[in-house]
Amino acid sequence: MPTRYLLDTNMASYVIKGNIPRVRERLLKVPMAQVSISALTEAELRFGVARRPEAARLKTAVEEFLLRVDRLPWDSEAAQHYARVRADLERDGEAIGNLDLMIAAHALAAQAVLVTNDRAFRRVRELRIEDWSRP
Repeated sequence: MPTRYLLDTNMASYVIKGNIPRVRERLLKVPMAQVSISALTEAELRFGVARRPEAARLKTAVEEFLLRVDRLPWDSEAAQHYARVRADLERDGEAIGNLDLMIAAHALAAQAVLVTNDRAFRRVRELRIEDWSRP
């Protein structure tokens, strides 16, 4: 079974803006059928556009990206992972932000590798992570 990759919001932003060429280079090595984003990442990207209504080029770039990447709906299985992981992290005093936690739970539910450079995700022990911004 091929590896599924779930891009976190920061990696999706790097792809859209092209400001870290290494990320795009790595993305080109993976079939797009194996790359997706969470509906939560879509929400964060759209929020970024909504905050800057004058940024027409950004809006176009985000919309073009969203046309090309599979978007996974946040579902009951993701909610179940969220509840368990949040309880574990809070019990250990290692809580992370709720949106990050929801994206981590979504990656677990999708059995995907989370592509991120956000170190907070390392607190989720069973989460598989890759950082495409590093060599």
